[in-house]
Order: sequence, then C-alpha cells, then structure tokens
Amino acid sequence: MQDLNLLVIFARVAEAGSFSEAARRMDISRAAVSKAVAKLEKDLSTRLFLRSTRHLSLTETGTALSEYATRIMEEAEHAERAVNSLHAEPRGTLKVSVSSSFGTRHVAPALPCFLARYPKIKIDLTITDHPGDLIEEGYDVQIRVTSEPDHNLVARKIAPVRRILCATPQYFQQWGVPKTPEDLEKYNCLDCALSAEQGYWRFNGPEGKIKVPISGTLRINDNDALAQAALHGLGIALLPTYTIGLELQKGRLQTVLPEYLSVERHIYACYLPSRHLPIKIRAFINFLSEYVGDIPYWDKSLK
Repeated sequence: MQDLNLLVIFARVAEAGSFSEAARRMDISRAAVSKAVAKLEKDLSTRLFLRSTRHLSLTETGTALSEYATRIMEEAEHAERAVNSLHAEPRGTLKVSVSSSFGTRHVAPALPCFLARYPKIKIDLTITDHPGDLIEEGYDVQIRVTSEPDHNLVARKIAPVRRILCATPQYFQQWGVPKTPEDLEKYNCLDCALSAEQGYWRFNGPEGKIKVPISGTLRINDNDALAQAALHGLGIALLPTYTIGLELQKGRLQTVLPEYLSVERHIYACYLPSRHLPIKIRAFINFLSEYVGDIPYWDKSLK
C-alpha cells in the first residue's frame, strides 16, 4: 500500500455507509471513490465491502481495517490542527496560579511585556501559597515551586531553586565568616518553619550531600520575612536566590560558603495533559522560560 489517501477514502466510505455519500462529503466524484476502494482491495488482495443494489456493508477484514484507517484519519486531522495552531495568534483569557513570593517578585513584573507581545490575551492571575486543583478552579497554568510536581500534570522546568547562605556584610564584620558548614553552629541561624527538618540544614557540597545542625533565635514560615530579618542584621539565613537576588546584586546581602548550595526544588509550569496544548498556554510558558533565561537573571550575581 503506497497511498495513504486510499485509506482515508476507505474510512470515509465506511463512516458514511455509501460511496455516494462519502463522495459528497469529500467533494469528489463517486467514480473516484469507487476507483480508490477498488485499488485498495487490489493492493490488499481482499474484499473490504459487501455490495448490493441497496446495501453496502463491511467484510470482516474491512471492519478490522476501518478501525486502523479511522485512527490514521483522526491523527492526520489532529496533525493539521496542531500545525495550524502554530500559526494562529494566541487569544482568550489565561488563568494562572503562582506562589506569593515568586509571583509578586517575578511573574507579575513580566506580565506587561507578555501582554504587549500578545495583545489578544487577558491574564487572570491568582497569587497564593495554596495552589488549588486545576480542574476544579479552572486554572490553565500553575507556577509551582516544588521538588516533585503532581504526576497527573504535565510539568515543564522553568528554573532551579538555589538556596544559599547569606547575611549582611555588617553581620559578617561583627561575627566573622564561617569557614565550613559545621561552623554554622556558632552563629544565629534564621530557620524556615516550612522546612521538613527543623534544626538542620542540608547542602550539596564538594564532598557530596551533608547535613549540619543549626540553631537560632528566629524561625519563620515565610522566605520574604526571613529575608527581611537577614537584611536587618539578625543572622544567617538559607534563602532561595529568586527571593534575594536583587539584594545580592546591590550588596545588601552577602553570600557565604558559596560552594555549598541547596538545590532540592525547581520552578515548574504545570498544566493538564492534552493532545494539543492550547496556543495561549504554550505562548505563556515559552515567554516565561525566555524571560527567566537559561541562567535565571536573579542568579547572575552568583559566582
């Protein structure tokens, strides 16, 4: 069988139950349909239809082939729609959910540029630290900071979440700079209450993964609040660079033990599985990935 078009015509005849009706639907002559079916039967050396003056039915072989032919025809139609969608202009309302810190610092500032590029899209942005169900709440995209995205969703990595040790330059001038992770026990360490292990910090360092005990006078369940405590000189914090990138670039915070990073999570753009991703979703995720960059712009100051 050399011509897949024969299968398409055969599938249309099987669907319509008539040569004439299939010809009408495809806007070709009945003779062309009959010739195509005859050619297919000759190529396969089998009869596909039982014909009478009033009735047309599939043979056993024809029934089996029609399932495959219909699937091929549907796939071809899907492919055509997918190609056409690449050339369509994104439009409609895009409902997005994002965590508060990342959403406020990085997604919201990017939206004017996105909307200027795609003027027929409207954004409905929800900033929340309690992501809801995509189906129940109708989100098109969720931007999640997690170590393991929901396996029921499609997740595209946008950037790694690097957590680094930092404090103000004045704090290090007063108390000295720790030389090893074990030295952290001697400092006031500002801990995150959302951490899975209270009283310990984990790192990936030159010698591999390590876990060190820490203690301090403050524990908070919010990275932005921890950053403020660090900025006021209270102690050393282990914070994501997307939260403190600007403070690092301005020199208001200083990194310490830069070879010890905590890279346990990533920022993901998550959406529901679909045979054909809506172009507005694809446009948003591609834009966000481009906006952040291969090396996230907030990590440019890291050495």
